[in-house]
Amino acid sequence: MKIRTFEDLLVWQKAITHTIEIYKRFHLVSDFGFKNQIQRASISISNNIAEGFERGSDRDFRRFLFIAQGSCSEVKSMIFIAFKLKYISQDEFDIIYAQLTEIGRMLFGLMKTLNGQDIRKYRAD
Repeated sequence: MKIRTFEDLLVWQKAITHTIEIYKRFHLVSDFGFKNQIQRASISISNNIAEGFERGSDRDFRRFLFIAQGSCSEVKSMIFIAFKLKYISQDEFDIIYAQLTEIGRMLFGLMKTLNGQDIRKYRAD
């Protein structure tokens, strides 16, 4: 499969869907600092995938995927806090946690692929 743009990456698509979910679930939270931080960390996942892809080198792409992985972990940590503060229910926690786990695994898989191969052979330049 040839990847023409970062939008072709399934992990980027799932990260966007996740971010929309975060915005929907936390838009009524009055704790601005918390809401702002979880939204920013969530957006960082898809943005780092996109930015890394556009950098053009596998080394840069791997570095930005690593950053995206860190943001994914940050959001995962924050949903534990959100649950403890009763900002989200157990069901909401479970849904978000599952999304983040899947995205994290996909990021790890893509980084692993990049470590062993040249992603440019998959790109349709």
